Amino acid sequence: MKKIIIVVLLASVTVFAQKKPKSKALPFSTKNKTVTVYTSADSSDLRLTKTADLLPFKELQQPLETQICVFVNPDKTFQTFLGIGGAVTDASAEVFAKLSPEKQQEFLRAYFSKENGIGYTLVRTNMNSCDFSSASYTYIEEGDKDLKTFDIQPDRQFKIPLIKKAMEMIGSKASFYISPWSPPAFMKDNKNMLQGGKLLPEYRQAWANYYVKYINALEKEGLPVWGLTVQNEPMAKQTWESCIFTAEEERDFLKNYLGPTLQKAGMGNKKITVWDHNRDLLLQRATTILDDPEASKYVWGIGFHWYESWSGGDQMFDNVGKVNELYPSKNLMFTEGCVEKFDANKYQLWKNGQRYGKSMIHDFNNGTVAWTDWNILLDQNGGPNHVKNYCFAPIHGDTNTGELIYTPSYYFIGHFSKFIEKGAKRVSSAASRSQLLTTSFINNDGKVVTVVMNESNMKINYFLCIGTSATEVTILPNAIQTLVY
Repeated sequence: MKKIIIVVLLASVTVFAQKKPKSKALPFSTKNKTVTVYTSADSSDLRLTKTADLLPFKELQQPLETQICVFVNPDKTFQTFLGIGGAVTDASAEVFAKLSPEKQQEFLRAYFSKENGIGYTLVRTNMNSCDFSSASYTYIEEGDKDLKTFDIQPDRQFKIPLIKKAMEMIGSKASFYISPWSPPAFMKDNKNMLQGGKLLPEYRQAWANYYVKYINALEKEGLPVWGLTVQNEPMAKQTWESCIFTAEEERDFLKNYLGPTLQKAGMGNKKITVWDHNRDLLLQRATTILDDPEASKYVWGIGFHWYESWSGGDQMFDNVGKVNELYPSKNLMFTEGCVEKFDANKYQLWKNGQRYGKSMIHDFNNGTVAWTDWNILLDQNGGPNHVKNYCFAPIHGDTNTGELIYTPSYYFIGHFSKFIEKGAKRVSSAASRSQLLTTSFINNDGKVVTVVMNESNMKINYFLCIGTSATEVTILPNAIQTLVY
């Protein structure tokens, strides 16, 4: 009996001895650190240009009201960063195919290389056609509810080759996701892929099977699919491919058809994002779906766009934060944005880039984990687009001259995507004056990335403050900077 007690006691001692106390992360220190500054500025040649290096931190115990400051606390962390990227649409892929081999390589490096470009890691693509396709198409013959004729041939000529090249350059950090604009016409009540309409109840299972077929087909091509959105812009009746889902309809389609179908197909690990529309109705859609436990269990995140300003109002950044407060366990992802109404005279319009910078800073500060631009490439007409809905892209390829045109939007996005690494944590960051916007992240290697945007027409001197240490930085009018330290 005594022997047994001794053995038990020894075993207990061994177990407790193995439980080492968790080592507490050391507070961030500015000791021996210097700041490198990269700048893009209006009315200058500065484009992601290193404008200061080895800026030292000095003691600044108490900033004065007359001193403009950006306060960063790297010890206060928030959401984990997933990545930044754009959409490979049919239009993007068709324009890419018309470029010379040299320009194709330049383009791929510009987006997907961290060293020679801006380091995109997210790729979105359309399932079936969208407005940025040269024509409407699906992957089946019309009326084939059993999907026996399913074939992704429309993707093989242009889209798949470009997505493969992008994914190869990104490597293991890639997150590739799909979005449908419309089911085939026969599955809808208006018998048309365009002009809205709704998915007919009798085709809900067939449409859920369609996602599985598409994911399987892409993965057979060597393209691992990370995730999907349920429906692009489900509250918009568009002149192009579109399909209406009320909040309740999206919830019920997800919990009764799409979610279980993916699970049954062994695709329960695919990240499902709901809504995929503007910030205006974001809260209503999120509560309707996420307050239902059976629907919520399938949801990885809530996606949103930035077009709510069509009504003449401002962008509803706060709605993103409100959803984050209500559902902190779910992810927020910006899934689409672009500058509408293409005009070749406005290629270098600086405020188009500023729209990106402002949106990205506010969205990240409100809890967003990933940010996806719309078309990664369009031609000199803002297309091709089969319904003449021409828009801007960060890079345009002029198919007449063969040249690539880099717009301010490309550089504004790059101030985030080039420096913030997958797995980084957002940290506390605030400016003392309304002229400056800021957000900050700490990468896994311990380096902090602070983005500062000057919305004013004045040159501003400000202090980057971490605790009682600070360094002084100058930002030009209407400029954006990335500070790395």
